[in-house]
Amino acid sequence: MSSPETAEQYAARFASYVEGRDPLSMQREAPKTIAALINGVSADELKQRPAPDRWSVVEIIAHMAEDELSSSWRYRQMIEHNGAPLLGFDQDLWAKLGDYQSWEPQDALAMYRLLREANLRLLEKLTPKQWECSGVHAERGPMTVRQLARHMAAHDINHIQQIKRRLK
Repeated sequence: MSSPETAEQYAARFASYVEGRDPLSMQREAPKTIAALINGVSADELKQRPAPDRWSVVEIIAHMAEDELSSSWRYRQMIEHNGAPLLGFDQDLWAKLGDYQSWEPQDALAMYRLLREANLRLLEKLTPKQWECSGVHAERGPMTVRQLARHMAAHDINHIQQIKRRLK
């Protein structure tokens, strides 16, 4: 059994996902990739947990939607209040509060897609100065809007790989 990933290993893995790639293009493609992966898969299969403490595909997509919501707030806080504190969140608590298990697959995907499109509209219009606005994330430390956008593109890849494993 492998030991848990350290914070440094996590950061390095995420950095490798976006190295040399355009994070906005990656973010634009992610909802399409997920739609293709779940196309034709039954709702029952998408709601099936691989283990009691592991998320189903629907729960992963619902998490991605709500993480997009938190990122929307973070981008705006960093731009409006350079250096703003960026609180983390308990993703398992959010999953319980949001009752991710009850979401329908297409609803989760639609929520994710719409929130992502709203964020891309914002990001595509930023000035070079706005891209460098920053915040201090409670878990990851100082980060710029650019770094958060890269992180979110990597977050997509991480969960797309997870979805692919669930559907095998």
